[in-house]
Amino acid sequence: MTSRAEAWCRIADMNASLGTAASPDDLLILLAVARTGRFTTAGESLGLNHTTVSRRIAALEVGLGGRALARTPGGWELTDLGRRAVRAAEDVETALASIHEDGEQADQIAGVVRISATDGFSAFIIAPALAQLHRRHPRLSVEIVNVTRRALQHRSGLDMEVVVGEPQVHRAEAILLGHYTLGMYAARSYLDEFGTPAGIAELSEHPLVYFVDSMLQVDVLDAPRRLVPGMRDSLSSTNVFVHVEATRAGAGIGFLPCFLADRHPDLVRLLPGEFAERLPYWLVLRPDSLRQPAVAAVADALRRRTAAMQDALLGAVTAIDA
Repeated sequence: MTSRAEAWCRIADMNASLGTAASPDDLLILLAVARTGRFTTAGESLGLNHTTVSRRIAALEVGLGGRALARTPGGWELTDLGRRAVRAAEDVETALASIHEDGEQADQIAGVVRISATDGFSAFIIAPALAQLHRRHPRLSVEIVNVTRRALQHRSGLDMEVVVGEPQVHRAEAILLGHYTLGMYAARSYLDEFGTPAGIAELSEHPLVYFVDSMLQVDVLDAPRRLVPGMRDSLSSTNVFVHVEATRAGAGIGFLPCFLADRHPDLVRLLPGEFAERLPYWLVLRPDSLRQPAVAAVADALRRRTAAMQDALLGAVTAIDA
């Protein structure tokens, strides 16, 4: 049987499994909506307008005999019936990709994968890992949304999230990637001017560079305010790279990821015995996401890079422990 015939046989089998003569085109539209969470974004990826996407989804739901999508605060989420249809849609996508005049197997690691992650993890782990992956699979495109927050209950428009702290989520798969360490750091020039704190009591006399307390959504990141409540805020930001640069500039003592701070010889780690907050990175995905070759490849690349960089993530103790 030729590749083209095999492809269309698979599509016929898919229709039989759904018990309907669902249009393969409509199933692919549903797949795009499932991956983006929005009709507009899905339409843009397919060259269709919002109205056409809505109309085709409605026609598909008539053929399926039920709702495939449900609206949530974060966008459109699949129903149980929609998840079955999306599995069939993925088979359609694979079948169509296998139809080539030259008979060569198409690279299945292709398309857009959207990730939400903290800015530090994105720079240190995601960017280099996916740069290597892209060299092997040039049709792969990755979009990174930087934010520090708890795992979402509804992750419409995202293929995966990387969060700090163990996620409490439903209908999701959570994978422990590894751990990292946060420590207290100060610039050498700052210590020359204001002195090196010999303990927690003296540390309380110095200003803190860290997250904006009122905007911090991740409870496990509250260590400095829990351990040294007397430290007053000096410069606060939602971006960890601002923390690093503000600390280097002498704005105060920063509570920083060791894997970022240790790269700067002008920063000194302080009191590592008292301040070595070890926190986990978790990868969170929709239950069916790993069925997509591109998502599975990205997840594997992140696991490998995190494991390879575990020592740097945990931080080498090259510090002043007065």
